[in-house]
Amino acid sequence: MASHAPAADDGVVRLSVLPLRDVVLFPHVSMPLLVGRPSSLAAIEAALSGDRRILLVAQKDGQLEEPTPSDLFRTGTVATITQVARQANGTTRVLFEGVERARVTRFTSAGGVLRATMRPLPLAGGPSTSEDPGVRRVVALFEEYVALHRRIPTEVLAVVNAAPTIERQLWTVAAHVGVRLDLRQEMLETADAKELGETLSRVLGGELELLRLERKIDEDVRGSLFQNQREFYLQEQLKAIHRELGTEDDDVAELEAQLEARKLPEQAAARVQRELRKLRRMSPMSPEATVARNYLDWVAALPWTHRTDDVLDVAHARTVLDEDHYGLEEVKDRILDHLAILKMVGRIEGPILCLVGPPGVGKTSLGRSIARALGRKFVRMSLGGVRDEAEIRGHRRTYIGAMPGRFLQAMRRAEVVNPVLLLDEVDKLGADFRGDPAAALLEVLDPEQHKAFNDHYLELDYDLSEVLFITTANTLAQIPEPLRDRMEIIRLPGYLDQEKLAIARRYLWPRQLEKHGLGESGVVLAPDALTGIMRGYTREAGVREFERRLARVARKVARRRAEGDTTALQKVEASDLHALLGPAPFDPEDTAREDRVGLATGLAWTSVGGEVLDVEVAVLAGRGRVQLTGTLGDVMKESAGAAVSYIRSRTGELGIAPDFARTKDLHVHLPAGATPKDGPSAGIALVAAIVSALSGRAVRGDTAMTGEITLRGRVLPVGGVKEKAVAAHRARVTHLILPKGNVRDIEELPEDVKSGLTIHAVETLDEVLALALVPLQKTPEESQPARRTKKAAKGTGAVATPPMAH
Repeated sequence: MASHAPAADDGVVRLSVLPLRDVVLFPHVSMPLLVGRPSSLAAIEAALSGDRRILLVAQKDGQLEEPTPSDLFRTGTVATITQVARQANGTTRVLFEGVERARVTRFTSAGGVLRATMRPLPLAGGPSTSEDPGVRRVVALFEEYVALHRRIPTEVLAVVNAAPTIERQLWTVAAHVGVRLDLRQEMLETADAKELGETLSRVLGGELELLRLERKIDEDVRGSLFQNQREFYLQEQLKAIHRELGTEDDDVAELEAQLEARKLPEQAAARVQRELRKLRRMSPMSPEATVARNYLDWVAALPWTHRTDDVLDVAHARTVLDEDHYGLEEVKDRILDHLAILKMVGRIEGPILCLVGPPGVGKTSLGRSIARALGRKFVRMSLGGVRDEAEIRGHRRTYIGAMPGRFLQAMRRAEVVNPVLLLDEVDKLGADFRGDPAAALLEVLDPEQHKAFNDHYLELDYDLSEVLFITTANTLAQIPEPLRDRMEIIRLPGYLDQEKLAIARRYLWPRQLEKHGLGESGVVLAPDALTGIMRGYTREAGVREFERRLARVARKVARRRAEGDTTALQKVEASDLHALLGPAPFDPEDTAREDRVGLATGLAWTSVGGEVLDVEVAVLAGRGRVQLTGTLGDVMKESAGAAVSYIRSRTGELGIAPDFARTKDLHVHLPAGATPKDGPSAGIALVAAIVSALSGRAVRGDTAMTGEITLRGRVLPVGGVKEKAVAAHRARVTHLILPKGNVRDIEELPEDVKSGLTIHAVETLDEVLALALVPLQKTPEESQPARRTKKAAKGTGAVATPPMAH
């Protein structure tokens, strides 16, 4: 059966169709194909029985086994079958040579063979010479493409250059560009030679970018491999040279000598020997060798046996503490007790010292003084903001960049096994998804466990028993109970005014003169100027702000001297302070308190020491509503509720209208509204202020109070009495009302505070009101003699007995 019908007058040709999978045949290009599908073999046989011409059309989807006409593209290539070879597996290898393009107008099927009626699709006019810029660009790009492509033989370039026509050149280039099927079909369907050249330029440009990138990556990889091989070869040569010279493994041998000099414990020495053997077998360039070397460097850098000799002289320690710190007698006494035990026993196995106090009272410098008194090295470790347990225990070596925890890092800095290690701000530890550092500290601070502290990085037992640990904190509330149980608490109260002045004269002012180059100038700070700075420019428990103000004065003096006035401000007087420091932020006289209705003086204990807390109450017409302002916490709000309930139950005895709960509103306010306030200790101050506002009886301005209340009118003990008493004394209060349960705390107060305050111990709110309120029937002038009588008792340090309630 003939497969080729003679061309009609209209140029229509009918040929058998061979569907192609993922392949496009271009005109004037030869291509071998392996044919195996029965329908495709039938098409080959039909063509061979005729003039050996066949239409090759690409499938849109190469996965289809039996494509229909709708699955084929409409533009294909008429080819001649030049060679057929039957294969043993039933397939046929056929060599095709493209003749021309054709456009299918209709597909038909006859005898199981797909046939197509088509029209020839010649390439329209374009450049007529190979010197055309477009053609030259295509050829140049193709030459670079062949040079970069590994699978295209260079002989193809000769075929392209020898092509007799521009059309043959372009089709040959298109046939050898390895692009997707859709791009190859797009090139086959191009309308004219110019468009085909532009398409080829675009496609070749994109392919060249990819090939250049591949070449660069390949060269980088080859260069890296070559460099590694070169270094390995040189290292092996270096090893051979060392072997000939008898100096093999100098670095490892030097590290081994350092480790032997450390006199490691038996367990650590065995582990180190294993690591050294592994290190010798590794390539120096391998990452594992770097990890092993870093590990051994850390072991060699840690102190294992080296220690300093302790100066176990209690008298010398007392001298050092007195030189460095003024006052703090109780604190010094507790520290000297510990040093005496160290002298008698040779070690301290008791609780860890924890210095608790407001900022600026000398906690950190006390730790430094203890180290100087003992002749030990001092290392400070800040724990503020630490949230990762690995900061304490270290990271395991499986992690990139792993390193030991802070304790081993501190021991490396100390270079001895018995330093004084200060753990600063232990109350600022945090916790998150990475663990709880406070829990990790339990092992470090427990005398029964820190003899064999195990860091995750070191994985060896390290002895911390000779370390003298000292911790500092501003408040105990943030320290977990198990950690607090391992520490002995030493409280540092805020400084009194006379203590601040003495500290400034002895330590702060001379230090600032030295820092600012005025040490030899003899600049004197007059006593009234020193007092003016303390009272007008600072309001704190410590001396940190005080020192900053002194530093500013020293800077101003230094500036005058630098400007040429060598005699300026030889003595700084109080009248100079405004020019040097500006307006005073605090009025030194604002602590003078008068008797006021609805205003009571309470006391608070904060992380920065004791504070005076005013309680203001206003009575308004209303329906019994109680408004609480001043950023109060839940506990303080409950105290206010209990105070109102107590007063409602005692209106008759207190001289208050019984219907006030229906006709009056109460507004309770605690100033410094931006500062959060909480706790039960303001209970008696709340009662005094509310009773004063409702009854019209003034609260004594010279009296401060603290204590928790109950609905039955009892006064319960509170905490922080020492700090509160110091704050009351600083505010020039002369009478202090305390719960009777806090009488034991009075003995801990500084002598100056006890002598400056008349302390009243109370059990009930009746006693509080009798002491705190001015009797209504007396004018303020009439009440002065009684108040002077109470003041006369001041200075005895005894606890005053309150009068009976009216």
